[in-house]
Amino acid sequence: MTIEQKLSDLGYTLPTPSAPAANYVPVSQSGKLIYVSGQLSSGPDGLMKGRLGDGTDVATGQKAAALCAINILAQIKQVAELSSIKAIHKLTVLVASAPDFHEQHLVANGASDLLGEVLGENGRHARAAFGVAALPLGAAVEIDAIVELE
Repeated sequence: MTIEQKLSDLGYTLPTPSAPAANYVPVSQSGKLIYVSGQLSSGPDGLMKGRLGDGTDVATGQKAAALCAINILAQIKQVAELSSIKAIHKLTVLVASAPDFHEQHLVANGASDLLGEVLGENGRHARAAFGVAALPLGAAVEIDAIVELE
């Protein structure tokens, strides 16, 4: 089963990535390493906005993080076949958080779980999760990635 088929079984479709909104590239490649710029929690219904712990709960944050992971895969597909992913080495997860919200790691599981489900062992990764006061456009979550290709 292809990665796209696994995503479809989970109810996701890879979007066409949007162009960068500022002076950066969405994907940079050096040899077999791909660096994916921060991807926001946007999906077919638009951008998932909010601050965790201030009207947005962990389950909603996990869905937002999963959308970020989908957008990371969509960016990778712009430069390589998804089947050529050897490893997701690192995710950096930024979570728009109220000052007393301390469950960023649980929000990040939305992305980690999805990548593990569709990529198996190749989707296991190191990770950091941070709470931040605000993200671009009011997004709930933003995630960047370092990926190795075969």
